[in-house]
Amino acid sequence: MATVIWSEKSVSDLEEIFDYIAIDSPFYAQHQVEKIIASVDRLHAFPTSGRPLPEFPASHLREVIVDPYRVVYRTAESGIFIIAVIHGKRLLREEILA
Repeated sequence: MATVIWSEKSVSDLEEIFDYIAIDSPFYAQHQVEKIIASVDRLHAFPTSGRPLPEFPASHLREVIVDPYRVVYRTAESGIFIIAVIHGKRLLREEILA
């Protein structure tokens, strides 16, 4: 099983998602964050189960869709690195992933 490592940016993204949704519903905010984390947890056993990023097909980046969010990650021998959690309507640019 591979180790999943969340970057500081991806943790910050989760906190921002929670804070934004919690303005209207703390319950739904918690539910959404838990849903994202649960979807990422399956990467322990199935690291390549996410699809390659369509915007950057030559890269080694992949994503898991947790509607309406995209969890961007890369795999390496040392583990699975969660790079960012981005709303699906945002444009995915290289600087977001830096």
